[in-house]
Amino acid sequence: MFERSIRFLKGFWRLTRLEHGLILIVAVFIGAIITSKSLIPLDQFIYASLSVLCIEAGVFALNDYFDLEVDIRNKRMDRPLVSGDLKPKTAFYLSSILIPLGVFFSIFLNWICFLIAMINAIVSVFYDLKFKEFKLVGNFYIAFTMAIPFIFGSAMMTTEIPVIIYFISLIAFLSGVGREITKDVMDIEGDILRNTRSFPLIIGEKKSIKLAVLFYLTAVILSLIPFIVNIDEIFFYNLKYLVIVVISDALFIYICLRMLFKSDIRDLEFERRYSLVAMFIGLLAFLVGAFFG
Repeated sequence: MFERSIRFLKGFWRLTRLEHGLILIVAVFIGAIITSKSLIPLDQFIYASLSVLCIEAGVFALNDYFDLEVDIRNKRMDRPLVSGDLKPKTAFYLSSILIPLGVFFSIFLNWICFLIAMINAIVSVFYDLKFKEFKLVGNFYIAFTMAIPFIFGSAMMTTEIPVIIYFISLIAFLSGVGREITKDVMDIEGDILRNTRSFPLIIGEKKSIKLAVLFYLTAVILSLIPFIVNIDEIFFYNLKYLVIVVISDALFIYICLRMLFKSDIRDLEFERRYSLVAMFIGLLAFLVGAFFG
């Protein structure tokens, strides 16, 4: 009984990608704290966190439900539906509960946050149902979901979103596109099975790798601008921000070099995994900059 419970919990974590949800919560917090420049109401932050976490978890569960055949073809044993740790109907039921629950929690914030949550939830479901066949669109959509939490957190505090929030969102968007294109190269066999139009199938794998690197490096360059250009006084000549963001940028550059000089360009598990680490370190840079500006 105990082993079954542990297996379910591990499967639930992998199904819902809760590490992504935690990163989104940090992004919401950063958006709110930069906007308010002071402590934020705890109850508001809890509702906002529950909203993004539930929607994120539900969308990933639905994604795995519809992607089961492709994931089997790609031998994605890290997926709990493929490994058998969870049943497909469990993923479907979880998504049916979590996505509406996420929208519900946004009601306790304000109408802008509710609108963002509702639109994100609807588009996410349509993406899992149909848009996934158009990965060119999907790459940018998923990157958008990585960028919108900053605006969501800021909107929780005010209707006048600061320019720096849009700038941070742009950096998250660009690195998100790079990561999604990298994943497409890894999943090319499944995409061929599904007849999905992705960058690797249209322009080739090598050019797709270069395109992903271009998005990553653009994000790296932009991450240095708040330090040298007074977009927001919090980050302008903020050495604490600079030190941490350089660590993130260095990891991204290392990932890019590995991608460009790999002999097996489909073996990108390291790059996929550590790009998420680099993104999280980048979030910490903005978080530290906001607190110690």
